[in-house]
Amino acid sequence: MTRPIFYYDLGSPYSWLAAERVNAVLPDVPVWRPILLGGIFKALRRESWATTDKRDEGLREVERRAAEYGLPQVRWPDPWPGNTLFAMRAATYATSIGKGVSFALAAFRQAYAGGRDLTDPDSVMIAAAACELHPRAVEQAVGRQAVKDALKEATGEALARGVIGVPSVAVGDQVFWGDDRLEEAAAAVARDGGR
Repeated sequence: MTRPIFYYDLGSPYSWLAAERVNAVLPDVPVWRPILLGGIFKALRRESWATTDKRDEGLREVERRAAEYGLPQVRWPDPWPGNTLFAMRAATYATSIGKGVSFALAAFRQAYAGGRDLTDPDSVMIAAAACELHPRAVEQAVGRQAVKDALKEATGEALARGVIGVPSVAVGDQVFWGDDRLEEAAAAVARDGGR
């Protein structure tokens, strides 16, 4: 059976809620795959709830779920949402060298528990340092065409697979979208690998 895939974007607080739980909830540790939520939105002609009149309701819902899951009180970065392209390229690089999970968790915690703006490269570097990534290596990597292409390819693969938002967990040919669907994804993995 192929391992499940956990698709996330560091700009998504719902991805943070899922990231803190996904390895424990799923019976098989998933492959963590950074993708660009903005690329998904553009391809599907959608927009973030954070830019609509549902923003305040969404913020309160994230805060409620964080408390329910026993996570730290949410401290929203300012601005939020922001352009996390640099951070997502850093996540792609970290993934390529086996530090993707530790980097993602450090970055999510910087953003949503620490209130740090991931559009600021310094905040990204703090997350990188937390998982022993050298700032110069990260800075060089995010500018490499191979890293840029890998992030685009991962986003395209997610779209082709049926991902319409993050967080999403792909199990076989099934896609479970939302931090509140991790248990359904876990049941699919346990049942038959999603086939």
